[in-house]
Amino acid sequence: MLFILTLGQTRPISPKMETLVTLCSLLSLFFVVRADLVGQFEDVPECMEYFHSRKVPEYHMSTSGTVRLCQRFANRYHFATLYDTNRRIAVYSAYIFQPSNGGGRERRWFVEPQLVNQSWQAEMKDGYWLGRDHPGIYLGEKQALNEDYTHSGFDRGHLNPNGHHAVPGRNATFTLTNVVPQNPKLNQNAWRIHESQLTELFRSKCSKVYVLVGAIPSATNWIVKNNVKRVNIPDYLWNAFCCLDNNDKPIQGAAAAARNNADNWVEKFSLDELGEFLQQFSNQPVGELFHNNCMAV
Repeated sequence: MLFILTLGQTRPISPKMETLVTLCSLLSLFFVVRADLVGQFEDVPECMEYFHSRKVPEYHMSTSGTVRLCQRFANRYHFATLYDTNRRIAVYSAYIFQPSNGGGRERRWFVEPQLVNQSWQAEMKDGYWLGRDHPGIYLGEKQALNEDYTHSGFDRGHLNPNGHHAVPGRNATFTLTNVVPQNPKLNQNAWRIHESQLTELFRSKCSKVYVLVGAIPSATNWIVKNNVKRVNIPDYLWNAFCCLDNNDKPIQGAAAAARNNADNWVEKFSLDELGEFLQQFSNQPVGELFHNNCMAV
């Protein structure tokens, strides 16, 4: 029997009302624990803000093992990620460019608690401390861990780059669900330069910019730990952007891709060319990455 408190008095409530209260409590709990790992990006309106005109790409939407993460840090969302739990790398991250306000690099690497247990907290957490909080529970069944990258010969390559955000969004990019094994020469040279060039372009020409950054997985190349294939090493990295003016009208869209090796070369594409490039590696239609392919109506 449940009781209701009114004007200092406690009185029982009817069985029908008790059922309603219980149902509301369960629904409230459901939405709390599902706030970060979601069935669809559309389930969280704030998460849809990272997609141009709130259009989620069809790209890899039905791929087995993919999950949708509304990346939450410091009690707010900062970007969205389609994550491949089989390969333990992101398919892509979607974000809105922010001019950086400085601040140092994160020293922590975060993991997604709800990829371990959906009832856990709906916010990324330092993998070290999450492990301390849950001793004896393996955190890496569906996601990469920091130790996977240790002595692997690969950088923890951001898809959504920390340099395209102000704090605390900058901190939020240091989740392992936003990184892939990246060749160090590419990560620290040509790809870094490309990201810096985009920063200058976005600052000078765009009032608002929607960006997608993704990885094309390899068929056989993995980071292996203790004879177990842990993290897929992508063959390519790619990104695409849609630049808007003060009236939220598209004025420029473009893309780029790079082979994930020591060739250290980034090739520039139009959005249509990138779509054709991605289609070579997909058995599903790639479709538009941005609403109306980032063209003014």
